[in-house]
Amino acid sequence: MSNIGVGKGILEVAKFAVYVSVPVFLMSFAADTKFMNKLTGKRDYIVYPPEAERPQSPEELREMARQLARERKAQ
Repeated sequence: MSNIGVGKGILEVAKFAVYVSVPVFLMSFAADTKFMNKLTGKRDYIVYPPEAERPQSPEELREMARQLARERKAQ
């Protein structure tokens, strides 16, 4: 540190302290569940489309196929 100089050495220490303290502060601030619920509760991040009509069940489709087959045999 003698070749850097005292002023630049203090500046480097201060920058390092900022680099270390900012993420620690932000993580401790974000760990507060009340704040995160307040922040994310106002927005809908996932918006699902309205549910469409459901397709027929396999049993219903089989019964319809059997009925069509019976009608064809009857003709």
